[in-house]
Amino acid sequence: MVRIAFLGLGNMGRPMAARLIGAGNDVALYNRTGAKAEAVAAPGARVAATPREAAEGAAAIISMVGDDAASRAVWLGPDGALGGNAAPDAFAIECSTLSHDWVIELAHLAARAGLRYIDCPVTGLPEQAAAGELMLLAGAGGDDLADARRLLAPLCRDIIHFGPVGSGTAYKLMVNLMGSIQIAAVAEGMLQAEAAGLDLDQVASVLSTGAAASPQVIRNARRMAGGDHDPVGGFAGRWRLKDTLYGLALARKLGASAVLGEAAAGAFQKSVDSGFGDANESRVIDALRHAEEGGRRGGTGRAERLAP
Repeated sequence: MVRIAFLGLGNMGRPMAARLIGAGNDVALYNRTGAKAEAVAAPGARVAATPREAAEGAAAIISMVGDDAASRAVWLGPDGALGGNAAPDAFAIECSTLSHDWVIELAHLAARAGLRYIDCPVTGLPEQAAAGELMLLAGAGGDDLADARRLLAPLCRDIIHFGPVGSGTAYKLMVNLMGSIQIAAVAEGMLQAEAAGLDLDQVASVLSTGAAASPQVIRNARRMAGGDHDPVGGFAGRWRLKDTLYGLALARKLGASAVLGEAAAGAFQKSVDSGFGDANESRVIDALRHAEEGGRRGGTGRAERLAP
């Protein structure tokens, strides 16, 4: 049995924490909204009032929160986990998708606190988290990751080691930026199909079997065709925008081209600005549809349906 502090119990954090509890660990739970922690608590788990309290005596501190600001809040300050009295050589494992700059800074702060830091963002949706089928994208020293693998095993089907600290986050931001481009492209394509008078359910079905298919394309085309933008079981538009902006920041830091990423960021910014930030990311199609309609009303262009 391992004593673990788990910080953040949102859509992904809840099933991840439940997996660690179910594996027989002694888990201290912290969430900014305490009711969520109480809902996850079970035999083998306890609720902590602060991240620092959760980290007391922990062999591993795992965070799964929304963005840099939330990560800073749980790790730093008088009530932060880095101020807790964790076990000697404890792990600080950040599973959130964060900016590369903050991950590198946090790694230095964790090392100063005597913790072994692993950046470990994940791929997968809540149902995969509940089944222990996530993929973990790790940046860490080889010995540190080897020591942490058994602890992380209940969460995942695989752990991919990309290299030193920061490399797991670099991969996650790159692949999420690609995903943003794909989703924006699906929205644009579905709107073109709609303007052409095609049946969107049929379009989504055929897309899923063609060369353009990917999990992102298949999932979002189906949602767009059905108008199903419920965030449950999916990914909210505001988080997609956040990941896109973090990916662009890394591209700029590396001097890498991100022309398509910039266009995708613009699409998701429109979605959030339209009030769709809490809807599933697929609702970007409505933001683009509204923008097209506004452009036609303003005389900047006109789309015509193809004759039957």
